[in-house]
Amino acid sequence: MLEQHRIRGRRASEIAADVEQAVAAGRLAPGSPLPPLRRLATELGVNPNTAAAAYRLLRDRGVIETGGRRGTRVLPRPTHTPRDQPRFDVPDGVRDLTDGNPDPALLPPLADALAFAAGEQLRDPVLYGHPTMDPGLLAVARREFTADGLPGESTAVASGALDAIERVLQTRLRPGDLVAVEDPGWGSLHDLLPALGLRMTGVGVDDDGPSPQDVAQAVAAGAAALVITSRAQNPTGATVGAARAAELRAVLADRPDVLLVEDDFGHVIADTPYHPVCAADGRPIVRHWTVVRSVTKLLGPDMRLAVLTGDADTVDRLRGRQRLGTGWVSHVLQRAAARLLEDASVDRARVAAHYTERRRALIRALAAEGVPALGRSGFNVWIPVRDEASAVVALLQRGWAVAPGAPFRLRSGPGLRLTVTGLAPAEVPALAADLAAVFRGDPERGRLT
Repeated sequence: MLEQHRIRGRRASEIAADVEQAVAAGRLAPGSPLPPLRRLATELGVNPNTAAAAYRLLRDRGVIETGGRRGTRVLPRPTHTPRDQPRFDVPDGVRDLTDGNPDPALLPPLADALAFAAGEQLRDPVLYGHPTMDPGLLAVARREFTADGLPGESTAVASGALDAIERVLQTRLRPGDLVAVEDPGWGSLHDLLPALGLRMTGVGVDDDGPSPQDVAQAVAAGAAALVITSRAQNPTGATVGAARAAELRAVLADRPDVLLVEDDFGHVIADTPYHPVCAADGRPIVRHWTVVRSVTKLLGPDMRLAVLTGDADTVDRLRGRQRLGTGWVSHVLQRAAARLLEDASVDRARVAAHYTERRRALIRALAAEGVPALGRSGFNVWIPVRDEASAVVALLQRGWAVAPGAPFRLRSGPGLRLTVTGLAPAEVPALAADLAAVFRGDPERGRLT
């Protein structure tokens, strides 16, 4: 069975706790197989239903995955090892292109907006029983949702995009449900789903977003929800264009019970238009849907705020559950964000143009070197490679720290993610030359990938 750890316990809670402790202590490594239910029940002298209940607890807590004939295994990345933690310390003198952050030079100063919000709190204190959404932020959100052709049935606010997505999924799904996600895609979402006890299936991504064929296969296989990125997809920079949105709507029109979540965090930093998948001509394609828009890429990661719109039932459920937990998102934060979003000095077009210039400069330089790369919008450029580990090491030796693709992938091919938000134009030629050398396996410049 398991040479490194012998599972113990008589009750389901005891068995689950024993496995969790072994995983946390490293006695059960990620990917380790667990015994079949009946075998475990026999070894522990318990009813098979008790062993099954223990495995359900572990799956719901994001510790194990159950894969039918493939058996039951500890997740490759259990929930206590988040993907967004640094993989290695970047040595002094090495250019760091790993972090996925906006350029600090483009973030607006917060002092005036926070002072305004504090003044509003003195004038109109937010107390228990106050509406959960600031009227100013609500007006901004509804105006922008309406301009993009969204029905705008209901609106809510959450503490960032991931918080919003988590709350939406919890309103409609149960542990064990299958969720279709982009592959490669947002590693934090890939971590969240097993932590909620949900299963994942990947859909391929190209420059235009999720593959309609893969989405069709996923929903045919029983996916209860689909989560897609509208613009500035992490890590590939994909953007859903008009034609791709129409193709995806056609797939979902035959599956109206699928929950659709569109993460449009790139609305504040992308120079590409938004094309809704959830609706056509102002009418929803599926019964339950949401569009989530975060402000953190424009205003800074510590401005933990996202607005969302969706069908009335889903948003009402989300707000009801929110009231039982955190209650609401701070109105000081909401008012400050609304003030900044209305501030003419916060020039979204200039910010988007800055990031577009950085991406395109690198992609052009790589194309001249014969290196394919993706990056239609957003912060990142994605470069397919044969061997991530050797490519990362070879580039580190050349003075560049890049992110390996593994944290973003389920079954898609290997690649590298480069965050180009702070990349200076003068750095691009040297970076492109070093990437090309590594890509080609030039012994004078890098290692074989």
